[in-house]
This record gives sequence, C-alpha cells and structure tokens, in this order.
Amino acid sequence: MIIFKSINKLNKEVNFKASIGFVPTMGSLHKGHISLVKNCQKICDKTLVSIFINPSQFNRKTDYKSYPRTLDKDIKILRKLKVDYVLVPNIKEIYTRNTPRKININKKYKVLCGKYRPGHFEGVLAVINKFLKSLKVKKIFLGEKDFQQYFLIKNFIKKKFKTRVVLCKTIRMNNSLPYSSRNKLLDNKSIRKAQKFTKKVIDVFKTIKRNTKNTYLLQSIKSNSNIKIEYLELRNKNNLSTSFTKKNLKLFLCFYIKKVRLVDNF
Repeated sequence: MIIFKSINKLNKEVNFKASIGFVPTMGSLHKGHISLVKNCQKICDKTLVSIFINPSQFNRKTDYKSYPRTLDKDIKILRKLKVDYVLVPNIKEIYTRNTPRKININKKYKVLCGKYRPGHFEGVLAVINKFLKSLKVKKIFLGEKDFQQYFLIKNFIKKKFKTRVVLCKTIRMNNSLPYSSRNKLLDNKSIRKAQKFTKKVIDVFKTIKRNTKNTYLLQSIKSNSNIKIEYLELRNKNNLSTSFTKKNLKLFLCFYIKKVRLVDNF
C-alpha cells in the first residue's frame, strides 16, 4: 500500500489508464467503509481511498472540530484490506486560490439535509469536483446510507465527468442502525436507544410499503417518540420529490441522540 500526501505526487506515480476505483472518505473508518472498499476491489484492478475531513461541508464549526479523527487506525484498516493507494491531502492542496469551496445545487434539492444543513452538499460537491478534476478514476463508490448525497453527486458527475458512480448498500448493526462515523460519539446505552428507534421505523416502513395508505403511521412515530426527529419524510428516490409510487418510494430519516445527529433511509 502506498500512501500519498500530495495529489501531484500521486498523479506522477500512478497509472490512471488502469481500472482504478475511488472511495472518498473522511476517515474514522467503519464496516460501511470497509464494504465500499471490498466492492471496489471486486470490480476494479486498483483501489484508491482518500481520507480528507472536508471543512466546507460542515455548516457548524463545532461539528467539524468534534468529528472523529483516527488516522493511524484508519491506515491500519486499509493496510489490512490491501488497498493499493491512500491519499491524505491537506486543506491547502484541496482548496487552492482558484478552487471553489462551494458548488451550488438546484433549489428543488434543498430538502431533507439540504434544508437543515445549509451549505453542506455545496461543500461536498466542491471537494468531489476537486478530486475528479485531479484524479482520472474510472469509478467512484458511494454508500446508500447517505442517499441524498449519492443522488446529488451522481447528477453532478453525469454533467461534468466520465466517472461512473457505483452505489453500495447500507451496512447495518443487527439489521437496525447503520454504521456511521458519528456512532463513535455515542456511548453503548445511546447506541442501543438509536438501534431500537431505527428498528421501529424500519418496521413501520415495511407496513407502508405493503400499503401506502398506512403513511399515517409516520405521524404516530413523530407524536409518540421521545427522540428528537429532524425529519421523517417519504420521497421519490428518483428525484427527491414528494410525488411517489410504491416502486420509487423511499423513507428519509434524521434524528438526534443527545447532540449527535444521525441520518438514514430505507
């Protein structure tokens, strides 16, 4: 495994004519990231993983400061997985004078996290734009857990790059709470509480999928839960609108355990 701290050096030493898959991360790796890497290794000849905590996608400085930083542990995980290349760039290299820190998104997509985290996805697209301009990768691997992020990145890439976006399924703890870097900010009791609530939402969604007339059950969760819910919304997975059918229906969830914000979708 070769670790690069410079995009320029990586470009000089890596042959991008090969089938190289790209897994962008912010570190604090978990089983969800490991699944992305393994999917990439199955499809591509070589795997490139980036670790970069992107400040422009945090709409609150406190979130950026509290984000888990576990670089040494992350490197050990990637080495064990036999990843080919790891990129750990610094902020100055990513955001040069001519690099935008934000890329605008269509107003109609400023829903869900786009509504409650203003500027977040604009920052995500900015760093993806920087990476794909600099790295001529064939495929990029993204997790379904952050479906809205995947949706926006896919639409953005389709207009600007030849890179193919590969969506990988959400990896869950005991068929409930998805693995997330933010889980590391919770104690075991809080994890169990989040798991129990997630399982409840999953069961309700299964009922709604069988018969969409059961959407009233979502209001019951909102009214009777002792958990702070930021949003619990049914939307069309193809365009994020509220006009959906049973085939394109997706449930988006965001809730808080203590002060930790958790997102999910089903």
